[in-house]
Amino acid sequence: MSWGYTKANGPSTWASSFPGAGGAAQSPIDIKTNKLKHDGGLASMAVNYKAEAQYTATNTGTGFKVDLQNVSELSGGPLNASYKLVQFHWHWGPSDSAGSEHTINGKQYAAELHLVHSNSKYSSFSEAVSQPDGLAVIAVMIEAGSANQAFQEMVDASKKVNACGATCSVKNSFNPSVLLPGSTSEFYTYHGSLSTPPCSECVQWIVLSNSVQYSSGQLSALRSLASCEAGGCITTNCRPVMPLGGRSVAASF
Repeated sequence: MSWGYTKANGPSTWASSFPGAGGAAQSPIDIKTNKLKHDGGLASMAVNYKAEAQYTATNTGTGFKVDLQNVSELSGGPLNASYKLVQFHWHWGPSDSAGSEHTINGKQYAAELHLVHSNSKYSSFSEAVSQPDGLAVIAVMIEAGSANQAFQEMVDASKKVNACGATCSVKNSFNPSVLLPGSTSEFYTYHGSLSTPPCSECVQWIVLSNSVQYSSGQLSALRSLASCEAGGCITTNCRPVMPLGGRSVAASF
């Protein structure tokens, strides 16, 4: 693979093949709560997720991704348009104590869920990725704790695509809203990039303040997926935090 998470092709090497990875507005970041811009002008966020009749689960070789039918929408908050939910995926690490990409005051969570939305004013996802307002990503911090019933369906789907590159269409009604915490009203937001190559700086990040819990067994199911990198399993797929630079982080609360 041209990029991955081993020493040979990991995050420190990405910029040599993907110049965008060396940009000034990269993600993830460490969110420092004593340096936030408390933006009272932020509108409330409208998460209008609907049940999907079916979805496609894929082991990408570097992670686990679920593609959707684009029937769910996100608007409000820091967004100036309606965005369609295209896919969601997870990032994790070698243990339950470290795996999230974003950190809050230096704290790294067990894992992180990304729900990726494409600006509906663009005709395709590839066009959206080339625009600064192309994507909006909700990030959900995951802590190790109680089993998560909603995530268990995804664990079951992941077992169908254990092999590197495997994909499976699941004909089962699923509403992505069940993966979110009980409240999405409190969030941090900033402009950044995809956290995987090509690392395009096209993302308005919405990092939810409230976290969810997965059990240790559910987290280990992610780490048991087969990797495309010289055999073995995908034990780590989180990019280290990047410099904030001149950017600011706003909070909705």
